[in-house]
Amino acid sequence: MRETQLGRSGPAVSRLALGCMGMSEFYGPADEKEAIATIHRALDGGINFLDTADAYGPFTNEELVGKALKGRRDQVVLATKFGSRRSTDGAWLGINGRPEYVRAACDASLARLGVDYIDLYYQHRVDKTVPIEETVGAMAELVRQGKVRYLGLSEASVSTIRRACAVHPIAALQSEYSLWTREPEGEILPAARELGITFVAYAPLGRGFLTGRVTATADLASNDWRRTAPRFAGENLARNLELLEALRRTAEGRRATPAQVALAWLLGQDDRIVALFGTKRRTYLEENLAAAALMLSPQELSELSAGFAPGAAAGERYPAHSMVNIDR
Repeated sequence: MRETQLGRSGPAVSRLALGCMGMSEFYGPADEKEAIATIHRALDGGINFLDTADAYGPFTNEELVGKALKGRRDQVVLATKFGSRRSTDGAWLGINGRPEYVRAACDASLARLGVDYIDLYYQHRVDKTVPIEETVGAMAELVRQGKVRYLGLSEASVSTIRRACAVHPIAALQSEYSLWTREPEGEILPAARELGITFVAYAPLGRGFLTGRVTATADLASNDWRRTAPRFAGENLARNLELLEALRRTAEGRRATPAQVALAWLLGQDDRIVALFGTKRRTYLEENLAAAALMLSPQELSELSAGFAPGAAAGERYPAHSMVNIDR
């Protein structure tokens, strides 16, 4: 397993990280026993970086991760997030970055996870009604109290990142990045390198699209949120499927799967990038673990980049009501 450093002074983290969100909701039926087995296999396979959030479930994903980590806490760099508020019935209540909420959310996450500290605490989405200095100031206080070790932001603009770093070092930035979501290459990745921030790329497989296993909306479970995502709908999906040819061609040449090649492409962009993939089954976990050993040539990397040129994907990556929460 390849590793990189978390921020300028943090621990070594595996360059493949396991996102646990789908183990609780969004991607069809949940199976807690298989989910916990998947987490344990990830740890055994060299992954030491796990990701969850209070919003996932809602709230139950942190409990699941905490249950899986009993007796193995010292093997994991544990990341969770606050700020995307939900009610117990799952309703979305908006973004909250107020200092008093930061403190309360952290205490609640610690209790659900059953841990004494959180290694990496992210603001899940930037609250545009609260100065980032106030939010990060409250997060920094959690570090001083020993409840949190390192701070992160998610889907933050360069301006927001720089203002945050002026208050407290930011160790990680988590934003969407993959062959079909190339926007971070413009300003975000250069700024992260300059500031010593580890870039954690979520949805590195395009929410399953880059595996080649989703060819029609009917392939998705009835409660799968991707049915509402513009890129998986109608003409957009048909156009996006045409992009997969370059990925399949490289995969066939390497006797690898499209998923493995997509992950290898991402890891080949910068040695400070972590690919945060989500899965709830050991079968797909094993497939993705093998990507750590797959080193693509400069020509292969270039051909894939050309086949998935920035802006080539048809449709926004989220529905309109979610895109408004992206800090641009």
